[in-house]
Amino acid sequence: MSFDEIVSAFSGSTCIVSVKKTDDGSYDDIRIVTGNMEFLGALDEMRRQAGGMEFVPDSPYERYLPKDIGFEDLCYRAAILKVPIHTSAHQNVLGNWFNLHLTPLEIDDGNTCYCALSPRICDPTEINITSGGSHSTAEDVLRTCIRLRGTDDFKKTMDSIIADIREICGAEVCTVMLMDTEQGSCSILATNVRGGSTLKRVTQFYNFFDLAGSWIGMIGEGDCLIIKNDKDMNYVREINPIWHQSLMEAGVKSVVMFPLRYNKEVLGFIWATNFDTDHLLQIKETLELTTFFISAEIAGQEMLRKLVQIGFSDMLTGVKNRNAMNNRVSEIVDGTESIKIPFGVIFLDLNGLKTVNDEQGHTAGDLLLKKAALILQEVFAGEDIYRAGGDEFVVLLSGITKEEFEEKIAALRSRSDDNEGVSFAVGAHHVASGCDIRDAMHLADEKMYSDKKEYYEKHPEKKKR
Repeated sequence: MSFDEIVSAFSGSTCIVSVKKTDDGSYDDIRIVTGNMEFLGALDEMRRQAGGMEFVPDSPYERYLPKDIGFEDLCYRAAILKVPIHTSAHQNVLGNWFNLHLTPLEIDDGNTCYCALSPRICDPTEINITSGGSHSTAEDVLRTCIRLRGTDDFKKTMDSIIADIREICGAEVCTVMLMDTEQGSCSILATNVRGGSTLKRVTQFYNFFDLAGSWIGMIGEGDCLIIKNDKDMNYVREINPIWHQSLMEAGVKSVVMFPLRYNKEVLGFIWATNFDTDHLLQIKETLELTTFFISAEIAGQEMLRKLVQIGFSDMLTGVKNRNAMNNRVSEIVDGTESIKIPFGVIFLDLNGLKTVNDEQGHTAGDLLLKKAALILQEVFAGEDIYRAGGDEFVVLLSGITKEEFEEKIAALRSRSDDNEGVSFAVGAHHVASGCDIRDAMHLADEKMYSDKKEYYEKHPEKKKR
């Protein structure tokens, strides 16, 4: 029976994969030999969307699919080790989840071994990640991750979950890292390390964020990154020598890593390091299921953070808004938060905004407000700046001496009436001892109105309020 006849006997999308076995029992060359009509049709769709090559029988799989060490390991186990495999994978080009069935074929030709690969598009809720019937893995992960639902202490619960996941994987280290591409930063959400481990942590490397960014490119359109032996490590050395050097320096022998994705955005990564590679599939499945739970929960936490940020930010100028100011003052008054003494309060009013709005339009007025906010951010970098409403701003400066406070005000006045057309009426009050912030704000507000009155006495043509 020919390979074309074999794939035609399958009712769904199926192809034949060949894997070349090396003398040391590893693998070398993986090819897609042929496929049935359903498979070739799906491959053609992927080619169309991703700009790949048209199908040529018995070609290296990388001709059509991104190189993926995890996928190679599945083909190796099915074709060479003759292990039937049922697992799942995410294909980013099409944005689909697939159930993957790999069936060993007893038709080896010398060192060339074969398996049938049958990918089935599925809904994430239908994914069966248990290869070989390892239902206990799914049950263990479910029991562990279900604690995320409704927890009052997300960070503490994550620490406990990652400790359990490391135990399930039998790994030396298990870590969840968050990645903020806008800020260009990474942070460890949770990590757990086996007692006595001397493994160097990723955060100990100066190029932490750059390393994490390189993982995105390595995983590419696949669903995970697997390093299990010298062959995989050599591959890393070829395409990512900086990370390879870091792995060697850290003492890493094996890694399974999944990106934490939500709506195609990479939120971070989860990985297990230094484990028994004989249990690789179980470890992959453990992290895969854990990824489902953690990605959703992190996305929810990030959404909440962004909603809070939106609720406390002025959308026009980017500084904090009146809600944030009132909340901050209330917390200081009731003692749930503090302001470091000595402190200062500055009230500011943007002179001439009404004139600009009337004569040049609100677009010009909005631009003037943005320029004013930018000046405040430059002069009072790192301090709490609020747009209290309309043309009014408030700045709170904690732990600042009288001399430093006056220097800041002088720097601000030097920027007032500059060639950007920004002019501030300024009222400032410094508190050397005690902490009645409401009185300080009231006094600063009164001084600001006095300064504004003086401004309009000098410029009556701009008094349109």
